[in-house]
Amino acid sequence: MSATIKKSAQLRREILRHLYSGFSLSLNELSKLTQKSLPIVTAVVNELITDEFVISDGLAPSSGGRRPSMFLLNPKKERYIVSVAVDQMVSRMVIYNLTHQIQLPLQVIEIDTYNDEKALQKLIAFVQLNLEKSAIHQDHIVGIGIGMPGFVNIEEGINYTIFPVSEGDNLRDYLSEKLNLPVFIDNDSSLIAMAELKFGKAKGKQDVMVINMGWGTGLGMIIDGKIFRGHSGFAGEFSHIPLSGSNQLCSCGKRGCLEVETSLLVMAKKAKAQVESGVESSMKRLFLDASKQDGDHFLEAARSGDPLAVSILSDASFHLGKGVATLIHIMNPEKIVLSGRGAIAGKMFMPSIQQAINEFCIPRIAECTHIEVSEIANDAELLGAANMVMERTEFL
Repeated sequence: MSATIKKSAQLRREILRHLYSGFSLSLNELSKLTQKSLPIVTAVVNELITDEFVISDGLAPSSGGRRPSMFLLNPKKERYIVSVAVDQMVSRMVIYNLTHQIQLPLQVIEIDTYNDEKALQKLIAFVQLNLEKSAIHQDHIVGIGIGMPGFVNIEEGINYTIFPVSEGDNLRDYLSEKLNLPVFIDNDSSLIAMAELKFGKAKGKQDVMVINMGWGTGLGMIIDGKIFRGHSGFAGEFSHIPLSGSNQLCSCGKRGCLEVETSLLVMAKKAKAQVESGVESSMKRLFLDASKQDGDHFLEAARSGDPLAVSILSDASFHLGKGVATLIHIMNPEKIVLSGRGAIAGKMFMPSIQQAINEFCIPRIAECTHIEVSEIANDAELLGAANMVMERTEFL
């Protein structure tokens, strides 16, 4: 491939990626985003229209001058992205088209990723089954994006925490071979932060901390408008800041980690223990329903105002607020976003988090940071995994 053709292919993919996250853009906007001249961008967009990847979106709203033509990805183009969100207890999967429309409805399976020796094989079988169910031709699938907990090296395709594979293989390549499609993996909290940056509360912002409120407590860091990964790629281990007075061991093997007070898994365990000791709660009935995880029952009870659930959640929120105060002092972010599956109860977290910030944070610094609850919380990891495929694929 000549250098000219290679550059044209790179620009083609870059324009598609900008349209994927920007939805509808003008030629001038694409020229600025790609830092390429308007004639070059126009030529590539025309090629993409010919190839039916891009369609016209009419004219932009009037701002006093000539209204520019707008362009967006073609929702009828047969290109699809498989998105998988792996949590500690539950894995989810959807298939999107290029305009974020769901082609395969949400599929869910319970897999204990940390304790089940067959967890990886179960995940592969789950994805294979749903690919068959979708009836989408393999040639039309751009790739598979998988978010997962643990220390993930995205460049080498390794998860150092879960899903061990045979010696000499990395997880990404192993999954690609088994699923016969390009696979990309990343840490769940980093993908949630990416989703917020591209589609959510962090869009257009430069310095944002995104807290992943899930079975564990994670953090995705956005610095200078980009995901910050640190020297070794493991930045953002927020849950292992030693802010807890508990003597309970964390999953990492250490004591005092923030996670032993703030994770959804811990909150559900506390609630179940108190219910079993005789404390009255609506969760006594909810926990009998084995079709859902205890954490989901806990969140349902908290949202309905169950006193025990609210009390446990408020206590966890205060500890989380101490961690947030630490972030504010160190990073001085413009915004902190509460995201992830646990953020569906996000507004209930706010009073106790704010109380901790008032108690532990220097006011002059704290008043510069806004704390908000995500609007895409439950779908953030799936959206981030799909975006990862668009960012890293060479298929388009």
